[in-house]
Amino acid sequence: MILTFEQIAATVRAGGRITDDEALLLFQHHDLLEIGELAALVNERKNGKRVFFNVNRHINYTNVCVNRCQFCAFSKSGDEVGAYTYDLDEVRRRAQEALAQGATEIHIVGGLHPELPFGYYLEMLRTVKAVSPELHVKAFTVVEIDYLAGLARLSIVDTLTELQKAGLGSLPGGGAEILRKEIRDRLCPEKISGERWLEIMELVHAAGLKSNATMLYGHLESYADRVDHMGRLRELQDRTGGFQVFIPLSFQRENNPLGHLKSPLSGGVDDLRTLAVARIYLDNFANIKAYWVMVGEKIAQVSLAFGVNDLDGTVVEEKIGHDAGAASPQALTRDGIVDLIRKGGKIPVERDTLYNELRVY
Repeated sequence: MILTFEQIAATVRAGGRITDDEALLLFQHHDLLEIGELAALVNERKNGKRVFFNVNRHINYTNVCVNRCQFCAFSKSGDEVGAYTYDLDEVRRRAQEALAQGATEIHIVGGLHPELPFGYYLEMLRTVKAVSPELHVKAFTVVEIDYLAGLARLSIVDTLTELQKAGLGSLPGGGAEILRKEIRDRLCPEKISGERWLEIMELVHAAGLKSNATMLYGHLESYADRVDHMGRLRELQDRTGGFQVFIPLSFQRENNPLGHLKSPLSGGVDDLRTLAVARIYLDNFANIKAYWVMVGEKIAQVSLAFGVNDLDGTVVEEKIGHDAGAASPQALTRDGIVDLIRKGGKIPVERDTLYNELRVY
């Protein structure tokens, strides 16, 4: 039987789950507005007109990394110009600054540094929590967790236990990129496999930690690769319920070996299509986030009509996307995000990291 958009729409309107083949058809469907309308319906059922954001601060503690992912403009060798590593005093200063600005979350990710001991990471967490026990620390990609376990010579479970004792509150969900092996081997051959990423994430959720889930798109992958990626996330979410939000990350092409690529899938229309299909397909995810750092403020605002209900936060000094050419500002104010959401016809809701509502604007 030949699939049609009308059949898929009927399934979605009836509250049914769509298949991988149906998700692929949505990616290929010619009418972006029809997809957006369907995604908006799904989101309205889950979240009404509320759009979440939080007041957060990024601390990218080092750009020194043993890996050389093809899409990355952030990583450096230790002796390379521009390489840096924050000492604990600098981490403390940035956490204090964030607290003074009303932040409820510190978001910490960095490179896989070949010389930092496991104790540094524990002390970094303790340093932030010493600034204020109320600061939630969302830290370390699954790739970093795997690396830290090797440093500590501990199992993943024991590594997570030690990090939690030091103050780890949740994981940001990075390092997923594209899970399918054929693409991952070209994109980031030194990184852990997609299967390993899923295996560790399941242990993260079993340890009682919530996480985000990401997908890097607009480079070497096809629509089928995106559906495969989201399908694996949906399967894991069925088992654990540990993912809080799905975040598609638009590939930034400056200053990296893949910068020459002219993907036929990239652009603002594709950003909106990807967010909308994600909202329709990932029926067991409560939230879909448009990461304004990557897609820009205007696309992020328009995405609120395409099934998106989260715009991340104030961020402050994000380095990874900006090193790759992200044209967005380094930060948005609370008032700026509230204004963005209101002008998009939605209700701004400030949240904490675990999606507890703090204030409705």
